[in-house]
Amino acid sequence: MDALRSARLRPELEVEPTRPPKRLAPHAYALEAAVVDGEDDLADGRLVLLHDPAGHEAWQGAFRLVTLVRAELEPEMASDPLLPEVCWSWLTGALEARGLSYGEGGGTVTRASSHYFGALGERRPATQIEIRASWTPREGRGGVPDTAAHLMAWGDLLCQIAGLPPSGPADAAVVTLPQRRGPQVS
Repeated sequence: MDALRSARLRPELEVEPTRPPKRLAPHAYALEAAVVDGEDDLADGRLVLLHDPAGHEAWQGAFRLVTLVRAELEPEMASDPLLPEVCWSWLTGALEARGLSYGEGGGTVTRASSHYFGALGERRPATQIEIRASWTPREGRGGVPDTAAHLMAWGDLLCQIAGLPPSGPADAAVVTLPQRRGPQVS
């Protein structure tokens, strides 16, 4: 837990602890984050670190990271048929760019469209992308994974889904989404 609290994240990320789930593992720690640009939240997410000292068969380890990240999309991006595959590659790419070993990764990428009617009819349609995923961080020295590095990779994913440009040379070959700039009414 201390490693998660001391991780150095991009300045656009506002991170705070939140209540973790109680029934998934004997020990859990959770964070909520938002990618902020002035008054606008460009993306948000939650990361949960689960720990079962006895190990968990499905996890193939004693630790598990579980996440949800989401952001609003521009209409032209939302219609791209390859968007789910690209978004999933952002997660795996963020972990790999930091040299992190992991296993048992799985999850979903969901595109959700909202169309407004009646009293809300003046709002323009909106589309949101959501990544739900979990993976087992491989244990390092002392049998404990580098949770700070996994948190930094997760922060990279959150910034990428928000449409922010890469932060360093490891991200140089990464494609980003255009930034969303606050609510728009037609």
